Amino acid sequence: MNYQNNLTRVSLLAAMSMLAAGGVIQSASAEDLYKIVNSSQTMGTGGIDYVFADSEGRRIYVPRGGQILVFDLDTLKSVGAISNSGGHGVAVDPKSHHGFSSRNPVTMFDTTTLETIKTIPVEGNPDGIMFEPATGRVYVFSHRAPNVTVIDPKDGAIAGTIDLGGAPEQGASDGKGRVYVDLEDENQIAVVDANTLKVTAHYSLGGKASGPAGLGLDAKNHILFAMCREPATCVIMNADDGKILTTLPIGSGTDGGGFNPNTMEAFTSQRDGTLTVIKETSPTTFEVEQTVNTKAGAKTCSLDAKNNRIVLIATEAAAAPATPPANTDQSGARRRGGRGGPGFLDILVVGR
Repeated sequence: MNYQNNLTRVSLLAAMSMLAAGGVIQSASAEDLYKIVNSSQTMGTGGIDYVFADSEGRRIYVPRGGQILVFDLDTLKSVGAISNSGGHGVAVDPKSHHGFSSRNPVTMFDTTTLETIKTIPVEGNPDGIMFEPATGRVYVFSHRAPNVTVIDPKDGAIAGTIDLGGAPEQGASDGKGRVYVDLEDENQIAVVDANTLKVTAHYSLGGKASGPAGLGLDAKNHILFAMCREPATCVIMNADDGKILTTLPIGSGTDGGGFNPNTMEAFTSQRDGTLTVIKETSPTTFEVEQTVNTKAGAKTCSLDAKNNRIVLIATEAAAAPATPPANTDQSGARRRGGRGGPGFLDILVVGR
């Protein structure tokens, strides 16, 4: 009888310990989840496209309207603006401390003073932009030929142009002389020799998806993550030969992505207000780790590699006045509160 009572008590204590341990595990798991850890909202005018988080310089660059808005990456407070500029995106050379905005003409500016250094006329229709670390050059992407204008960031001289054979959206460098660029109209990844500025290969998405708009690269393991719009899919490929390894579902309306080698995670931001995080547990094993709710319209993103955080942007139309001004109808009031009119710029920072 005493033995049975003791056994019952031991069993009960063991069960309670297991429940308590389970609670700790659940709590720890919750702490490991990605979430919005910081945000800001600023009134302004004009549309937006790309955001660039300068991890080394600790600044965020957002072209909006006719200027480039600059924020502190840690506090999200405004530190100034580069006027008479704007464009789609920004790239920064960490050595010369020169920044560039993708527009025509390209704006070259000093990242310390935020003063414009010069403007650089280019061909095509600038859209995306990136800094290529192996050669220390800036790539300005265009949907029209020439598809890439390559700029020497030291003096702003044009080093050459590249015909990719399609409309580029986003690029990624392996840091050793190879640049990968997704071509949204051709459903391909173009491979570029950064030294010769020549295309060496085209990798097909093999009918798995179309409209690649975001791109991540695990340079160490030679893995590409092509984030596609139709259907909403990440096509994962071998970066050496273009062999498709697998596909995974993502959110709707991707327009940007990347890879964080510190956490071995690819990520993609979507217009539907989600951020998809993909875990690479080995060079052959991948899974959707988490879908983070962000904000509708937050379709582009940038990695703060220092803090393993992802920065996203979206705009929110200002409320139309209750009583329209004289000689202005309701439809006009709505238009002014739309994409190009007065509205809030939201900066979201996602981290653990």
